[in-house]
Amino acid sequence: MTTTADTAEAIGLTGFAVDSPGIGGILKARVQDFRVEEIATKISLDPKGRFTAANITLTNWETNRFINRLAKNLSISRNRIFFAGTKDKRAITKQLFIIDAPPNKVEKVEIPDVDIQIVGRTHQKLGFGNHRGNRFTIIARGCADENGEPLSDEEALLRVEKIKDGLAEKLGEGLFPNWIGPQRFGRGRPVTPVVGRHVIAEDWEKAAMAYLTMTGQEERIEASTFRNRVLEEGISAQLLEEIPSWLGFEADIMRHLVEKPGDWIGAFRRLPNNLQLMTVHALQSVAFNLTLQARIDNDMPISVPIEGDIVGRVDEKGQLDVSSMVKVDDRILPRLARNCRLGRLVVTGQLPGGDYLRASSKIGKIEDEVLADMGLAGLDWQVKAIGRLSTKGTRRPLVTTFDDLVVDSVPVAELSSLDDRWQSGPAQGAIWHAEGACIRFRFTLSSGSYATTLLREFMHCPLNQI
Repeated sequence: MTTTADTAEAIGLTGFAVDSPGIGGILKARVQDFRVEEIATKISLDPKGRFTAANITLTNWETNRFINRLAKNLSISRNRIFFAGTKDKRAITKQLFIIDAPPNKVEKVEIPDVDIQIVGRTHQKLGFGNHRGNRFTIIARGCADENGEPLSDEEALLRVEKIKDGLAEKLGEGLFPNWIGPQRFGRGRPVTPVVGRHVIAEDWEKAAMAYLTMTGQEERIEASTFRNRVLEEGISAQLLEEIPSWLGFEADIMRHLVEKPGDWIGAFRRLPNNLQLMTVHALQSVAFNLTLQARIDNDMPISVPIEGDIVGRVDEKGQLDVSSMVKVDDRILPRLARNCRLGRLVVTGQLPGGDYLRASSKIGKIEDEVLADMGLAGLDWQVKAIGRLSTKGTRRPLVTTFDDLVVDSVPVAELSSLDDRWQSGPAQGAIWHAEGACIRFRFTLSSGSYATTLLREFMHCPLNQI
């Protein structure tokens, strides 16, 4: 079974930018403690538009599973529902969806914990990342020091301010490391990069079986028990009938294999297209996180370049303009460093693939060592059986911005409203305490940035607490 420590190591999320005591605590002790409102790209409405635009608020819904449910209710393919990004499951999230169905049909949909507000008709679709950012309101409950002793409101707020100042001094005002957060890899079960490794190798049996059988510490015991049974007993119609109801994607894979034994690539294709692609992206993301960590470990700057770095412009959504990227040499280093400090340019790290702009000098050596340690050196990243999963690779900003940060304390919640982690009390190695402060963070992030990784910089706690 995957342990919390193993998860952090597996996804390259172990270090911090500022060496200062954090506030500990737990995120998402209640669903309403984590709120996300998407800052949508403006769309043009047209009464004759083919698509329906709707603002949809989800409470405790994983985005892909909601889309499957909505598609089923509308009797359409999930590929006819468009959205800009997946959100955290254990949260209240509001975002824009574009749906290839009439408004009167969409507004009649009734799904528990889902509120649909029709915006109008449009001819526009949405693509992944096609939003300007997200507004967050997040509460960390049970703040504690590194020994697990409760922190007062005053001490917790003082520590937050000290880390904020440390980030500004080390990286620049309003900047933090652009880590790729745990939800990219499968919260509580970081399965996507494991599957992605098998996809790149085109070992479809291992890819499908990894998705079916890999267990995780944070998932329900019924799911882990079932996964172990698949390993021990093999795939069968009888076992398919006993699969936990919430394991919908796993059921689709198993059903295909019951109907067509040995068709492993067909079984893998039963995953939604965006989830198939996410497995490859997750493997790239591990390489990015490990590269970022290696720079920090080697006392190399991440917000200003050194010789051999690759820098580029970022747009208003925080997306890298890959056409603007240039390699840094001594001749242009001072000018590029100045533009990075001014926020006009950003230093990048690798999202590896078959043909991307590579760093050189010391930075190039670090990036190559990360790939070698991962066993990915020399790969062409071509997936012949499913060509759309092939990747040339690209680069990602090493730092990103947070804006409009407001931090304050809030009252303790009713015990009965808090989740099982809270009810069970702190486990060994946990950094939280039931009597600790409850600190609320409000801020905005650009598209592609992770609120959990920003909060992690302030909390300095085990990964399963965020």
